[in-house]
Amino acid sequence: MCGICGIWDPAGFSEFDPQEVAHAMGLAIEHRGPDGEGIWQEDDLLLVHRRLAVIDTSSAGDQPMISPCGRFVIVFNGEIYNHQTIRDELEGDKQAPNWRGHSDTETILAAFQAYGVKGTLQKLVGMFSITLWDRQDRTLVLARDRAG
Repeated sequence: MCGICGIWDPAGFSEFDPQEVAHAMGLAIEHRGPDGEGIWQEDDLLLVHRRLAVIDTSSAGDQPMISPCGRFVIVFNGEIYNHQTIRDELEGDKQAPNWRGHSDTETILAAFQAYGVKGTLQKLVGMFSITLWDRQDRTLVLARDRAG
């Protein structure tokens, strides 16, 4: 399964070089995801993802992933078993973006935008851990599946 990690330092990254630390964190979890690596940084938040591509092996599933509206940034580990059902619901509700690929990560982001955090988490069926940054409200959400 993928690997995710990060640092949130509201005081800012004055004590260390965030890119150097991100690289070291990525190397530490390299065994979790041989199919890709992504780093995202904004001000006081750094997210790192190591990818094990399963559902959508194209670059459209690369993470960290930013929502089409630009509000949310996600790193995600796991699999959402009902992601196609959620996609169909989003399309039926006319709330689906122009899909870039077929990843469950993209589905989750669209659901957060349409249904909010709580509404989306209640819909998800699968095994997962999620780190979601809301750039508008500047809130960090850490979530896992019910059994996790």
